[in-house]
Amino acid sequence: MSAVMALPAWAAYLVVGGLVFGEAATFLGLVIPGETALLVGGAMAGTGRLSLSVLLVLAVAAAILGDSVGYEVGRRLGPRLQNSRAGRLVGAARWQRAELMMARRGGWAVLAGRWVGVLRALMPAIAGTTGLPYRRFLIFNAIGGTVWAVAVVVAAYLAGASWHRVQTYLGTGGLVVAGVFVAVVAAVVVFRRRSRRAQPADSGSRM
Repeated sequence: MSAVMALPAWAAYLVVGGLVFGEAATFLGLVIPGETALLVGGAMAGTGRLSLSVLLVLAVAAAILGDSVGYEVGRRLGPRLQNSRAGRLVGAARWQRAELMMARRGGWAVLAGRWVGVLRALMPAIAGTTGLPYRRFLIFNAIGGTVWAVAVVVAAYLAGASWHRVQTYLGTGGLVVAGVFVAVVAAVVVFRRRSRRAQPADSGSRM
């Protein structure tokens, strides 16, 4: 990825955007994680070679669109995807891990999986294969893609030449952040549902 830093700005934008997009859309993330591309782009923005605002917009758009394409691939190919050439490269153990997470967490798995390299590449296709409604998928995809892309780019932007250190922290630290985020949002949803159920009973008792 160091070769990207030698590219002119327009080419660097294309490479970073293409890698982030292709991570889930073409399973490219199994070879070159889009996270690494964002770290390099963020470091370049820190030196003034790239525009931080342009990079952020590009990163968020590429992350969301790439996962949407991955979802469509999974929806159209279904279980056949695992038997394809790309699917066999993934390995049965990785597919099973992603499927188990999707079965347990549903849309939340899409959000949490955004912070784990292998799951980030597989989860959209699994969501499409298992029939997760696209509208629900898109909500978690948009939230996860935005938070992840902005966090990674800004972290590398602030770290500058030390962006390699950020990469080592993201593996475990990012998963912890995602877990906390999912837990907080889930708690809010449960609290709102309970409040709505309690409202009719409260109004009836007042009468």
